[in-house]
Amino acid sequence: MTDIKYAWSALGGDPALPARITTVEREGALPARLPVRQLARACVGVCALAAAELGAVRAGLDRVPEARVDDGAVATAFTSERHLLIDGRAPVSFAPLSRLWRTADGWVRTHANYPHHRARLLTALGLGEDARADDVAAVLAGRSALEVEDAVYAAGGLAVALRTPAEWAAHPQGAEAAALPLVERERTDAARARVLTPLDGTPLLPAAGLRVLDLTRVLAGPVATRTLALLGADVLRIDAPHLPELADQHADTGFGKRSVTLDLATGHARFEELLASADVVVTGYRPGALDRFGLSARALTERRPGLVVAELSAWGRRGPWGGRRGFDSLVQVATGIAVTEGSAGEPGALPAQALDHGTGYLLAAAVLRALTEQSYEGGGRIVRLALARTAAWLTGADGGAVAGEAVPGEREVAAPYEGPGPWLAETGGRIGRLRYALPPLAFADGPRDWARPPVPWGSDAARWV
Repeated sequence: MTDIKYAWSALGGDPALPARITTVEREGALPARLPVRQLARACVGVCALAAAELGAVRAGLDRVPEARVDDGAVATAFTSERHLLIDGRAPVSFAPLSRLWRTADGWVRTHANYPHHRARLLTALGLGEDARADDVAAVLAGRSALEVEDAVYAAGGLAVALRTPAEWAAHPQGAEAAALPLVERERTDAARARVLTPLDGTPLLPAAGLRVLDLTRVLAGPVATRTLALLGADVLRIDAPHLPELADQHADTGFGKRSVTLDLATGHARFEELLASADVVVTGYRPGALDRFGLSARALTERRPGLVVAELSAWGRRGPWGGRRGFDSLVQVATGIAVTEGSAGEPGALPAQALDHGTGYLLAAAVLRALTEQSYEGGGRIVRLALARTAAWLTGADGGAVAGEAVPGEREVAAPYEGPGPWLAETGGRIGRLRYALPPLAFADGPRDWARPPVPWGSDAARWV
């Protein structure tokens, strides 16, 4: 089964439609031991196809427009955070304490980009807030990797011991993740079929007029909602005022969106007003984190029948790690990817945060497909994806390894990937002059760029346009 057909099947799509995709293959894009380029191509390809399908429904077209996926555009988009320039300044991707460290018996990976995660890491290690990398290294060198993993997570921080693929397969969470569907899909109610406003003219914006509440952070969730914004949705990103997003990260994933701060504890009534006319809610916090605010997927669909809820997690919502936080870099280390990509006894990494980006495009595709299904069948929908499940697909732990075959449509072999230049653009805005990666989605008469640049974090009012 080819890559795109595998992903498209997981989304519940018509098996004949992948023939509408043309692939432009470029050697040298996203080089890795694992088939990262094929996975990235598949995730973007099915997202473009889902967008074209929904656009055809809304525009009353007899046939789904053709989609095109170019390895060069995909490789550039999958490393978008590395290509971003803000007034000529390159962003900072990882803080000094977010890295791999040697332990007494192996390696551990920490994530401490956010101030509160840094503080919890240092507390777990018995260090003060002014500790430096050398101090952390000295402590970790005398402790076992699993001991550090448990201690840091117990303190609310993030650290994961390096595991081989076999060790992850034997871990209860590894088995749980591999057993999940690539895309979990659930119908929640019997709401009437969604009446979508007809579309006319170009560009074809399949999500035009749809309202999306974006409760996500780093990186897969924001990539998904950035994609929905590209396709015309009114995306309202909501953050707690006491947890500011990292500025560079916000700039990279904020294209096309509006940004609001809202305390869900004290601003519950305002959130309910927004929810009352929302079409889609996308959440990206660890499983259970939003439940105390009444924002579980089930609770949301009960209050808003016909709603599409898209949930993203690092490890999946079941299993011993079901309630844990996680990020792409940690999932790579836990699942054996870092061992596979390493050399000379040193752990390695994928050429991009491919689990984040790939899962983000799959999540957007799942939302688009849910909206298409609703236009015929009605009913609310819940879709769920997990980074660890995408990792299982990439590594073959799910039995459906990413293959190197072309998709069943047209195939073009272009010049090798020689850099991101053709897929970068510049724009001005309220946060400065930006150089950024263009969106990789391409289908006939579809949008080529976002309608507007990102805005400063928390600078918009909590209301729909």
